[in-house]
Amino acid sequence: GGQLVESGGGSVQTGGSLRLACTASGFTLDRADLGWYRQAPGNECEMVSTLTDAGTPHYADSVKGRFTISLDNAKRTVYLQMNSLKPEDTAMYYCAAGLYYPAGYDPLVGDGMDYWGKGTLVTISS
Repeated sequence: GGQLVESGGGSVQTGGSLRLACTASGFTLDRADLGWYRQAPGNECEMVSTLTDAGTPHYADSVKGRFTISLDNAKRTVYLQMNSLKPEDTAMYYCAAGLYYPAGYDPLVGDGMDYWGKGTLVTISS
């Protein structure tokens, strides 16, 4: 079976930057829809950014202009560059990949994604 593993989380101060990485094993990412999602304590999981299999990015309004999603096919790794971080960005960040498009598939809310990582924690201090 396939697997996704996130890395790059940590603790930084407001205004700082982090780059999250999500590496796949057991499958390639070049034909997958990819997504980064986050969940803060007490909150629901929310979409941060997605990248379609055609290479079209999408961002939540709260991160537009600050976060960038990118893919390195050769490394089977999708990245999330996060700049100008704010305390409200504090959350567990998860990556996901969608390949098989089941009924109800909607990567903008994470529904139907086939693979999920276990998450990496991002903490932003004021």
